[in-house]
Amino acid sequence: MAVSYVMKKAGCTVMMIRSLFYVIKQAFVNLWRNRTMTLASIISVSATLLILGIVFILIVNISNFSEYASAQFDVVQVFLYDDLSNEEMKNIGDQILAIDEVNEVTFESKEQALEKMKQDWDKYSSVLSGLEDRNPLPNSYVVGIDNLIYSDSVVRTLNKIEGIEQIKYYRDVVDTINNLTEFVRNLGLAIITILLFVSTFVINNTIKLAVNARKTEVQIMKYVGATHWFIRWPFILEGTILGLIGAGIASGLIYIGYSYTYASLTTNFYTMVAQYIIPVEGIMRDLLQVFIPVGAGIGALGSLWGVRKYLNV
Repeated sequence: MAVSYVMKKAGCTVMMIRSLFYVIKQAFVNLWRNRTMTLASIISVSATLLILGIVFILIVNISNFSEYASAQFDVVQVFLYDDLSNEEMKNIGDQILAIDEVNEVTFESKEQALEKMKQDWDKYSSVLSGLEDRNPLPNSYVVGIDNLIYSDSVVRTLNKIEGIEQIKYYRDVVDTINNLTEFVRNLGLAIITILLFVSTFVINNTIKLAVNARKTEVQIMKYVGATHWFIRWPFILEGTILGLIGAGIASGLIYIGYSYTYASLTTNFYTMVAQYIIPVEGIMRDLLQVFIPVGAGIGALGSLWGVRKYLNV
C-alpha cells in the first residue's frame, strides 16, 4: 500500500515536471512563430514602461525636493541693517522670539553666511575668495515657525519691527513645487493609463494570432481531457515573457539616460541642483520594483484577455 502511494506520488511529480516543460516550450514556440507581433508587443511594452519610468523619476525627484523644501524652507530669514549695534540686534532677536508662531530664532552673522555660501558652492567656492574683508552679506536671523501656513502672519508681525531691512520666506516656492508635483503626477497617470491599455491590446492581438494558429491542436487537447488552465498557461507565460523583456529594455534605456544626466549634473556647475536629485542606484532599485510586476502584469493580463476572448475553453 505504501509502495503504491509512493509510486503514485512520484508519477504525479513526473507529470507536473513534464507539464511545466511543455508550457515553457510552447510559450517560446509561439513567440517565434509570431515574430512580427512579438516584436510589436515588446516595443509597445518598452515604450509604455519607458514613459512610466520618466514620469516616475520626475515625480520621485520633485517629491524629494518638495520634502527637502518643506524641511528647509519652513523658516523665515530676516536680514538686518548693517549699522545696527550688537544690543540693537539682540533686541530685535528678542522681539522675534516673542511672536507666538515662532519656535526658534538663530542669529547668523555675515561671516557665517559667507562661510555657508562657500560650503554650498563646494569646489566653486574659489570665486568667493577675497570677500572676507569686504563682505557684502548682511547679518540675519533665521526664524523657525511652527508651520509654513503661519508664515504670512509671522511676516506681517516682523514688518512692524524696527531695524529689519528685508524679510525672505519661501512659502510660494513650496506651494509652486507641490502644485508642479501634483500636475506631473496627474498628467503622468493619464499618459500611463492610455499606454498600458495600448500595450495590453497589442499583446492581446499577439496571443490571438497564436490561438488562431493552434485552434486544431487546442481542440484535440480538449478532446483528450486537457484542462482549461493547462491550455491557457503557455499563452499566459508567453505574455509574461513579452512584458518582462519590455521591462528589461526600458530599464536599460532609463539607466543609461539617467546615469548620463546625473553624471552631468554632478560634474558641472549644476552641483547645487544635483544635491536634491536621487542617485542612480536609489532610482533604479525603486524603478525595478515597479517595472517587474507591471511588465509581467501587462503581459499576463493581455494574454489572459486574448485567451478568454478568442478561445472557447
